[in-house]
Amino acid sequence: MKHLRPALDLSLCPDMTATTLGKPLTHRIIVLDIAALRTAHPDHWMKAAAIRTLTLDAVAAANSGHSGMPMGMADVATVLYEKHLNFDPKAPDWADRDRFILSAGHGSMLLYSLMYLTGYEDITLQQIKDFRQWGAKTAGHPEYGHARGIETTTGPLGQGIGNSVGFAIAEEIQRARYGKSIVDHFTYVIAGDGCLMEGVSQEAIGLAGMQELAHLIVFWDNNNITIDGTVDIADKTNQPMRFAASGWHVIEIDGHDPVAIDAAITAAKNDPRPSMIACKTHIALGHAAQDTSKGHGALTDADQMKAAKAAYGWTAAPFEIPADVKSGWEDTAKRGQAAHAAWDDRFAKLSGTKQAEFQRAYAGEAPKKLSATIKAFKKAASEAAKSVATRKSSEMVLGAINPIMLETIGGSADLTGSNNTKTNDMGVFHPDTREGRYIYYGVREHGMASAMNGMALHGGARAYGGTFMCFADYARGAMRLSALMGVPVTYVMTHDSIGLGEDGPTHQPVEHLAMMRATPNTHVFRPADTVETAEAWELALTSQSTPSVLCLSRQNLPTVRTEHKTKNMTAHGGYVLADADGKRQAIIMATGSEVEVALAARDLLQADGIGTRVVSMPCMELFAAQDESYRKRVLPAGPVRVAVEAGVQMGWDQLLLGERGNSKKAAFVGMDSFGASAPAETLFEKFGITAADVAASVKSLIK
Repeated sequence: MKHLRPALDLSLCPDMTATTLGKPLTHRIIVLDIAALRTAHPDHWMKAAAIRTLTLDAVAAANSGHSGMPMGMADVATVLYEKHLNFDPKAPDWADRDRFILSAGHGSMLLYSLMYLTGYEDITLQQIKDFRQWGAKTAGHPEYGHARGIETTTGPLGQGIGNSVGFAIAEEIQRARYGKSIVDHFTYVIAGDGCLMEGVSQEAIGLAGMQELAHLIVFWDNNNITIDGTVDIADKTNQPMRFAASGWHVIEIDGHDPVAIDAAITAAKNDPRPSMIACKTHIALGHAAQDTSKGHGALTDADQMKAAKAAYGWTAAPFEIPADVKSGWEDTAKRGQAAHAAWDDRFAKLSGTKQAEFQRAYAGEAPKKLSATIKAFKKAASEAAKSVATRKSSEMVLGAINPIMLETIGGSADLTGSNNTKTNDMGVFHPDTREGRYIYYGVREHGMASAMNGMALHGGARAYGGTFMCFADYARGAMRLSALMGVPVTYVMTHDSIGLGEDGPTHQPVEHLAMMRATPNTHVFRPADTVETAEAWELALTSQSTPSVLCLSRQNLPTVRTEHKTKNMTAHGGYVLADADGKRQAIIMATGSEVEVALAARDLLQADGIGTRVVSMPCMELFAAQDESYRKRVLPAGPVRVAVEAGVQMGWDQLLLGERGNSKKAAFVGMDSFGASAPAETLFEKFGITAADVAASVKSLIK
């Protein structure tokens, strides 16, 4: 299959054409001739040279960054923006714009150059000059939220590809719901060799191919260079064959030939499959470091920069873009602006109800009746007082929410029946049923989490997905980015402790609550019953900028909130569930399945005349956000404190020792080891997480 991998020294030739997988390239292989490239397409060349020179200047000024990729992919980006991408720099959030994702985020100057050249207001020339500096919107890697027009945070390689699948899924679902006249756009991705080596890329590629996401187009920057050297020192994967095996349309081209690039994009847009365009490129094109690992990083040598610019035919001063080149770049936005105006006209013809629904979903606002729905659900649950697993409680809540919140998109990593994430009204998302809102992700935790981020970033979608809590390890990279970007996705993590029983320690999370609580801007909910589960879902689905993790039990739990309260008590993070009878001598704090244990321990202690308060702490992060007066009322100084949770202690010290606590009057009942394989009841007894153990711990602290 060597004919599928063109030699490194490709260049422009008159008979160069885009090719499909299995058909050898028809052009001659000749030595790269930059002068020929300049001569053949002078307008294109100067536009692309603007990207290359801005990159060289910005990286040199910062003395830091990655020059090579933007220089190598400048031709692809120029053709994409000039001839295909529908975008409007004056309205970066226009709902039906094409999305451009730079998965190879280290090459951020490619994106920043494009945004400056085309007229995005947030990326000024000064921002380019301030590349990688404190307070600049032009961070080392693209950061979502820093500047309007940056679609997602990339840097951890492969995440952009993972996100793009979510973008494309959201687009498909919304096109089926609102119609092609309102939602009909493409998601374009530039990915490098590093992106394709990361495991999350295969999860994403396999999912996209199965789902036939025709509006997803990935450009592979095939430059054969990594930081350590050529790609073949670590990998020999035939990437075109890999994509083809996963159901993708694959095209191979010279990534420096604008005619071939244009033809390939046109072919990709007309194919019913997702497309991968393999672009044979030269990293750091025209520089002394071209085609070397040195070309990957910061190219700052003044003489070499001067020589590269001379090869480009570029005579302007550093950071200077000739007026005709800048205006030419700004003209590339006219097509998208015209498309935007036409879309506005079509949108105005929708019914008022449809317009309001669309705008509400894109604003990330919950429907007004969500609050009343949750209140009614809580009342019924309190009255019924059933004993159910909180994973089942979650399913019951979703059964009430999903019919009124049509922007929810659910799924599970091959654990639908265990995670209880599907409700009957949703339908299954599939190539034949695009209106479906439930996704069978397969065993792809990382790909699922990354796609969920993409759905949220696309807009108009509320994504949630389930797996066993222990497998948060596999989703961790994307979960961290959810928090970093501030996208309100919801992770449904069931089988949340040793309480899952016989599956054993490989499936029993003990350190995972601590791991997730340690992540900034993340709400970790561990509800004690159906009522708290409903409250947690309400908070998750109304969050604007914080992801939520719902940690749910496999085993049945009693309803501990039998007195109905319209107020969302979980919103406080922690609250008094049962107060002491008589003098308060002890406070027991607990979450999830251990709230039941805490209440039983309280009964034992009260029987011995020890006044005991039980505090349910379903979300530590929200409790920490309350004002001090509230926290003081819940956790006053004086009584001994014992926390009980079927996980490790890390994270509890802030409540045991802080918040007016005393190390001599505090203890933790939980895990300090991995679990074991046995029935849940046996495990709680053997690991000392019982009412008797908690009561004994309290007594040992009372002098």
